[in-house]
Amino acid sequence: MSPEVSPEPNAAHVLVVAATAVETAYVPSGVPVVLTGLGKTAAAVATTRALAGLEARNGLAGLTVVNLGTAGALRPGMSGLHEPGVVLNHDMNADAVRALGYDPQERLQVGPSEVVLASGDLFVADPEVRDRLAASAHLVDMEGYAVAWAAAQFGVEVRLVKHVSDQADEQSVDWPTLVDASARELGRWVEELIGAGGG
Repeated sequence: MSPEVSPEPNAAHVLVVAATAVETAYVPSGVPVVLTGLGKTAAAVATTRALAGLEARNGLAGLTVVNLGTAGALRPGMSGLHEPGVVLNHDMNADAVRALGYDPQERLQVGPSEVVLASGDLFVADPEVRDRLAASAHLVDMEGYAVAWAAAQFGVEVRLVKHVSDQADEQSVDWPTLVDASARELGRWVEELIGAGGG
């Protein structure tokens, strides 16, 4: 599958949200960046705090939250940049929650792309886990769902932009040495977005 992502000049202003500083190392200066830390809880809290602060100061009209980050490929042929159209909360027991009569909302539609991102607090380095997740998703990360969920609560547009850093297998433990190449591509994408009139 070829990479599916293209900047569009449709955002009045942009807030970049990422788990770590190394993933935003090449984001152009002047673009606001929120660093959340790793995992869904940290990402949800940090995104919510940032959006609540912006709402109180200036309002959120025209804002686009851009969640930049690396992702593991769950299927062969996945490489480069992708903008998923669906994000899953993969480590939630959604069926059990539904059986209790509640909607777990474990699947969020965030764009038109057919690429599915699975988010969870599990760092995927086990090929068996990867293959299980591959049945329902193309990519895996640890924050995308939480950022999308928080943005949805504020009625703010969100775009998830992920660069494949590894194959969600034993190689993923080398993430610290792989992330710079991904960060360069992510920074270039933001630069194109801003240059196209998105901020």
